Amino acid sequence: MILVTGRQLPDLLHIFPGVAVCDRVVAENGGLLYRPATAETQLLAPPASLRFLEALRARGAEPLFEGRTVVATVRPHDVTAAEVIRELGLELEITVNRESVMVLPRGVNKGTGLAVALQELHLSFEETVGIGDAENDEAFLRLCGFSAAVANAIPALKNRVGMVTTAAYGAGVAELVDRLIGDGLGTPMTGPAKPSGE
Repeated sequence: MILVTGRQLPDLLHIFPGVAVCDRVVAENGGLLYRPATAETQLLAPPASLRFLEALRARGAEPLFEGRTVVATVRPHDVTAAEVIRELGLELEITVNRESVMVLPRGVNKGTGLAVALQELHLSFEETVGIGDAENDEAFLRLCGFSAAVANAIPALKNRVGMVTTAAYGAGVAELVDRLIGDGLGTPMTGPAKPSGE
């Protein structure tokens, strides 16, 4: 099991003390890999840009969170972040997750982070089932052999996956897991993505 999240690792470990059930954690929206069995971390992107952070602070972008690789804030500071990136000529990209705003080096996202985790575990995207709920999940869900969204997901994501659960939040994830354990994903699904092997 791989958890792919936009959260910074200390925050995740605080709210999810049972993280050891995961084989890998991709945190900071693809910028950091965590191995729960050994508590090792690996940066998957350059460290957060201090120039960028200082410029955002100078313009009053609050709250502002500095991760190992990610800089995070909230809307409407995505506009400020875009202005700073352009003015300083930085190779950074903005990703949103509902009201959250995450800034990472260009080309780093949940999909690139998941690719590293899968490679370590000798797994392929084709044999991966993914589930999510927001804009930043699209980057990895479009790569999975089968993709799903929970009932409370944003409409745009629901239109791009192979299954939308009837339940929301964690109950939707449990629904997908029950389906995998039970009759599998071999029955026809709505949406463009199809299970591998169909």
